Amino acid sequence: MTATDNPQTAANQARAAYRKMTDQLGQLGFDTAVPEGVRALAEKSVAQTREAYGRSLDAFDASLTTFERSFDAAGQGAAAFNRKIVDIARRNIDTTFDLAASLASAKNLADVVQLQSAFWRKQFSVLTSQAEEVHALSTKVAANAAEQIKSQMARGADGAVKAH
Repeated sequence: MTATDNPQTAANQARAAYRKMTDQLGQLGFDTAVPEGVRALAEKSVAQTREAYGRSLDAFDASLTTFERSFDAAGQGAAAFNRKIVDIARRNIDTTFDLAASLASAKNLADVVQLQSAFWRKQFSVLTSQAEEVHALSTKVAANAAEQIKSQMARGADGAVKAH
């Protein structure tokens, strides 16, 4: 086993290296002057870093605002879409209850067949119309959300360009 494989020996070596380094630093003295050029460079670096941080923070805030507005637009679109689906479901259920009431008052099997046949002819047309409503709304919601994202991203990019 080598000395560095032994944890105790490795710890002792690390302590010795630390003591040696601190002794060397202590010999430099605390009154050693930092050259003016080094201080100026450090101050300039801090100022530039702070400025870059400020620009980054502004860009981050703009991006966050963009996402919030995009999610708001998408959320409003989703809510409108859900309301439309619920409205369509209610209309279909009401129509089905009307059919059930008609079937309950049917006098014979021929009336039942005729009522159901008429219902399905009408319902096919209604379902086609409802599918068109849903398609139009979903297209509008997607376009609005995409436009909102596109607009916000363009504003964010313009803001980032102006910040530099």
